[in-house]
Amino acid sequence: MDFSAIQRLLERKNYSPNTQRTYRSYLAMFSDYCLLQAVETSLHESGEAFITSLIHRGYTISSQNQAINAIKFYWEHILGQDRSYLNVVRPRKEKRLPTVLSQAEVVRIFNAIENRKHLAILQTLYACGLRIGEVISLQIKDIDSDRMCISVRRGKGFKDRTVPLPDELLQLLRKYYKQYRPSIYLFEGQQANDSLKSVPYSPTSIRRVLYRAVKKAGIHKKVTPHTLRHSYATHLYEYGVNLRSIQVLLGHGSSKTTEIYTHVSNHHITNTPSPLSFLK
Repeated sequence: MDFSAIQRLLERKNYSPNTQRTYRSYLAMFSDYCLLQAVETSLHESGEAFITSLIHRGYTISSQNQAINAIKFYWEHILGQDRSYLNVVRPRKEKRLPTVLSQAEVVRIFNAIENRKHLAILQTLYACGLRIGEVISLQIKDIDSDRMCISVRRGKGFKDRTVPLPDELLQLLRKYYKQYRPSIYLFEGQQANDSLKSVPYSPTSIRRVLYRAVKKAGIHKKVTPHTLRHSYATHLYEYGVNLRSIQVLLGHGSSKTTEIYTHVSNHHITNTPSPLSFLK
């Protein structure tokens, strides 16, 4: 495989840095797998066998689908073949509900954070329902305090959107700005101080900050930055915001993606009595 050609094409097609890394990784694994096979087979057969090997090694369904996407990208865009002819069977997706925090748990997490920058990052994730890649890409110019909104540029699928800026978050961001003085990116990484160049905060650092705060808050759920986004959407739904508005705020392309929050909301739980209550 010509990985330099693959990288150039990924960049030319504007794939996100995360997708580029994922595709390169799985294609490298696939290339190694094919080289180790004693019998030469078609790409279709090799692809099926490779996915089966991932299943045996405990890879998740999501990871298997990412590997299939990478192989199909190689087949179609590098080899120039018709995508429909490479019919690698996809595993059925698990219908797993997202983890959602209660509002009290969100407060406990925020109260467990002493560093103002860390608090500003996590509150921005929750208050605006952002993905981790979106929050680290925010620049100072994206904050519009006159219109009380934040511009989210090149979100998932390279779609721009605008989300409301709560006054509580604006006040925190102003205090944060006065203390840290970022130059371009709203949340700059440590390298910015060392090289005098503005670089975004790293996703790994955000996950580490959140992990420590969750542990300190005594919360035993598995919480990731995306959990704050799920919680944002669920809490909006529970407060009566309609699904179409939530879909737009989250930047979902399909309403079906947003409908999952009707299943994790506690509305249907708290408003539905138990038959135990009817017993005399």
